[in-house]
Amino acid sequence: MYSIHLNNCRFYAFHGMHEEETTVGAPFDVSLSAFFEAEELIAHLKDTINYVDVFACVRSHFGRAVPLLETLAAQIVNDVYLLDKRIKKIDIHITKLNPPIEGFNGTIGVSYSKSF
Repeated sequence: MYSIHLNNCRFYAFHGMHEEETTVGAPFDVSLSAFFEAEELIAHLKDTINYVDVFACVRSHFGRAVPLLETLAAQIVNDVYLLDKRIKKIDIHITKLNPPIEGFNGTIGVSYSKSF
């Protein structure tokens, strides 16, 4: 089984439950792995999952705010799967880099994994 990876993709978006999150926004970091079956030797782009298409799909979700990162993660995974049905599993991790939590010094995030 092969996999492709998007690592530490940085986006600025307005996801969140609190008014500050939806008006000021925050930076996010996204990593995604898509696992797929393929011939032993991948020699052409059509033999693999095009990470450019996967990145465009992920990026499109950062233009539409959603309240919960869990919802966002599931929506991204489902839409990436629709790009190529050879995908057997997708793992995603979304990190909010500057969460508006008083006195908090760190990041928050969610991970989601789905097998097909």
